[in-house]
Amino acid sequence: MRQDELTSMPTARPAGCPFDPPAELGEIRARQPLVRMEYPDGHRGWLVTGHAQARTVLGDSRFTSRYELMHFPLPGIPADVPPAPVGDLTGIDAPEHTRYRKLLAGKFTVRRMRQLTERVEEVAAEHLDAMAQHGPSVDLVQAYAHPVPAVMICELLGVPYADREFFQRQVAGQMDPKTTPEEQYAAHAALQDYLRELVRAKRAESTDDVLGDLTTSDLTDEELSGIGAFLLGAGLDTTANMIALGTFALLSHPAQLAALRDDPGLVDSAVEELLRYLTIAHTGVRAALEDVELDGQVIKAGESVTIAAHAANRDPERFPDPDTLDLRRHAAGHLAFGHGIHQCLGQQLARVEMRVAIPALVTRFPTLRLAVPPEEVPLRHDETIYGVRRLPVTWD
Repeated sequence: MRQDELTSMPTARPAGCPFDPPAELGEIRARQPLVRMEYPDGHRGWLVTGHAQARTVLGDSRFTSRYELMHFPLPGIPADVPPAPVGDLTGIDAPEHTRYRKLLAGKFTVRRMRQLTERVEEVAAEHLDAMAQHGPSVDLVQAYAHPVPAVMICELLGVPYADREFFQRQVAGQMDPKTTPEEQYAAHAALQDYLRELVRAKRAESTDDVLGDLTTSDLTDEELSGIGAFLLGAGLDTTANMIALGTFALLSHPAQLAALRDDPGLVDSAVEELLRYLTIAHTGVRAALEDVELDGQVIKAGESVTIAAHAANRDPERFPDPDTLDLRRHAAGHLAFGHGIHQCLGQQLARVEMRVAIPALVTRFPTLRLAVPPEEVPLRHDETIYGVRRLPVTWD
């Protein structure tokens, strides 16, 4: 095996640095941002750690997003992955992806999401009031970071918030790497059954929400329930983890926290910088449909390419002093939401929720701080979406 070929994907984050990618990824990027890597199933593919190279792969239609054509870099995933479930926009290509995306894009525009700002402010205020009434201390994940996006995605889709515990369990069951493929399938099937009944009810009596609107399209019940399951999962876990992990990062960088609290005009750049700095959706995969030359090397048809987005977003070629959290940085061009046709559909909703939720929290509780030592905050090291399992906080 050549010296420039990795035997596995580096995943261990530096001790005491919960916000940084594995240090080995930075060392690899400095030597060769596109490198050969052996996958757990024996496949010889590639690892991308550079920003320019990652952006190229994500934006090139010669690379497929279809699960069944990929090999995956983390152990425990079967070698033969089935095709994406109906409605899963992440694991399909054009023209099927284009059809779904066109139906949904108009419902997640910048303008529409900004119109939701007032409602996000109301939801955030309600949960901050509840925190104040409860008194210190609380688990911020359960008290605030998770409920705010949960309420919003439920209202947007037209899913009863009262049923959240059920569908949250199913979403978690599909995403937890410790569950078996059979358990993941059962969780997906249960969520599909739930949403299928909801879609039937909306066909019988139209409602003013995304799923209600889509009942007038040519989507079948199976497609509608699949899209609903996809959007529900995507809209819950990611933003909740950004709010919680973003708060943890700010509490760990008091000068940056003070700057955000003192300057309301900083919020937009602060959100983009937190997205870049944390990159919670840290790893993606594509497979080459034909031979592609990239960075002086040839990726052969059928070979998988793993994109280390957290390393790409710390590339000093794109972001000077990338390991520093700087809320005044112009972080446009980061890959936290991906790039290309599969760029996150709900990114504008996530931005609105973060722009409201994080400043509201640190303004309402100016003495907010961790209730445990930083090293005792439990992290989601082994999951596809990075974050904190709990964030115990307190205040005066």
